[in-house]
Amino acid sequence: MGLTVSVGQASHIGRRERNEDRCAIAAPSPEDLETKGLLAAIADGVGGGDRGSEAAQSVIHGLLNDYYATPDTWSVQRTIDTIVNALNRWLIAQSPGNSNGKAMATTLSALVMRGCRYYVAHVGDSRIYLLRDGALKQLTTDHVWNHPDLRHVLTRGVGLDPHLVLDYASNELMMGDTFLLVSDGVWEPLGESNILKCLSSESEPANTASQLIRAALDAGGRDNATAIVIRVDKLAGENLRDTIARNEELHLPKRLRPGEHIDGFVVEQLLHESRVTILYKAKRTDNARSVVIKTLKPDLADDERAISGLLTEEWLLRRLSPELFPQVEQSTSEPRSAIYYAMTWHEGATLEAQLDSGKKFSALEVQEIGIRLLKGLAALHRRDILHRDIKPANLHEGLDGHLRILDLGLARFGAEPDGQLNRAGTPSYMAPELHIDKPANVSTDLYAAGVTLYHLLTRHYPYGEIEPFQTPKFNDPIPPSRYRPDIPSWLEALLFKAVARDPKNRFETAEEFLLFLERGEKSSLNPRRHTPLADRLPLHFWQIAASLSLAANLLLLLLLLTS
Repeated sequence: MGLTVSVGQASHIGRRERNEDRCAIAAPSPEDLETKGLLAAIADGVGGGDRGSEAAQSVIHGLLNDYYATPDTWSVQRTIDTIVNALNRWLIAQSPGNSNGKAMATTLSALVMRGCRYYVAHVGDSRIYLLRDGALKQLTTDHVWNHPDLRHVLTRGVGLDPHLVLDYASNELMMGDTFLLVSDGVWEPLGESNILKCLSSESEPANTASQLIRAALDAGGRDNATAIVIRVDKLAGENLRDTIARNEELHLPKRLRPGEHIDGFVVEQLLHESRVTILYKAKRTDNARSVVIKTLKPDLADDERAISGLLTEEWLLRRLSPELFPQVEQSTSEPRSAIYYAMTWHEGATLEAQLDSGKKFSALEVQEIGIRLLKGLAALHRRDILHRDIKPANLHEGLDGHLRILDLGLARFGAEPDGQLNRAGTPSYMAPELHIDKPANVSTDLYAAGVTLYHLLTRHYPYGEIEPFQTPKFNDPIPPSRYRPDIPSWLEALLFKAVARDPKNRFETAEEFLLFLERGEKSSLNPRRHTPLADRLPLHFWQIAASLSLAANLLLLLLLLTS
């Protein structure tokens, strides 16, 4: 069951010449409601002439228009932060001089309700309240000067400062929760006791919003008065993503044999079996198209984390490009009868299989593979997705000329809880910081990409092969030219940067890595220099330095005594 709410809104010009308040509630599609949630926002414009109302209108319109156009994998905070900061830069660009009264600025208070949680984003002195179990709680903090004569002067707002900082908070939703988004033209004349009295009435949210406006004006309010009231009528299911909730109640399929059927697919052969997953090649019974079925081993039926990971992987693949990733195949049977998903089959082989068959990749081939790999990683990272297991075995080169990234089973996205150890992945491809349980990030994905290209060229690893549960030591990487003297110097320099021990010395983004790879010999990377002893072994360096200093002092003392 999805989230169900009742809403109402009202606004009045008060005793002002113009209404500089703006408010809106999104009407998302059922799919957007599940993946992005319900969005409501209020803004109170600041500025001379019509510029305050224009600022409020621009921010509300821009936020509601762009919120549902961002990737589903972005967290609520990243989504709002990205949109509002762009709007902030636009407002500042429209204000040639803030000191001459021509500023365009506004407050902003936004509420997102998704699944079983709510999220608040706020700047300025409009407010968001929560009424729960008869108690009223203010969820926002006013950003105004702490002085009686300056209590209406904002210290923060959209359009006031190039460095905009919004407040963010989130918490669990409860049945019957009532939220109020309100401008200072309502909360200031009424006070919390009168707000509580209005919200506690049995009226529908639309009537409550109008009642709040009338009460504020009757209490002597002269400012624009605006209110949004939202009541939670039904909660959504509790799970990582509502789109996969119904599948989590299913069971894992038994081990399948060639010729057996499952939901309109007939199994042809077992493709691969790991410690956790099983891959089958199958055909659709309706059009005979080949597919790959991915599921978990039957003995993992009680492993909630593994099941959630598989369903999340399917959810992610539905949102990625078919030229860079496999696509999910819809089954002919709805609802699905078991926990699995089917994806497109592509003729070809993984890069690991090509290495095992004896293929020797040239520098030019590795450059081309790297370009395609970095485009795929850039697409993931733009959606806030970390792959965390890039390696030749997870890169498939199709006969159609596309390189596809496989296996998002360890992927982490947005600000969702990880649920897994940081030390996830294949040891020889894991960055040094992952071996000491530092969190994965963009840099660790790019490091794995660098090791992958190194391994394709040399069949070795820059720091040697690392076994599971081993605590490796990372000295200087072995030059790939030791194994392949034909490697051009620019490519060796690029690989050294990609697999640098220190994350600060690596490429910052997939796009930067891609740019240098595309430039090839025209890239401006400097050849690698040997790491100084002081950086590699600082303790030994200073022990040697102290010993040499002591020896020099003793020699000087001896010369003084004998002279």
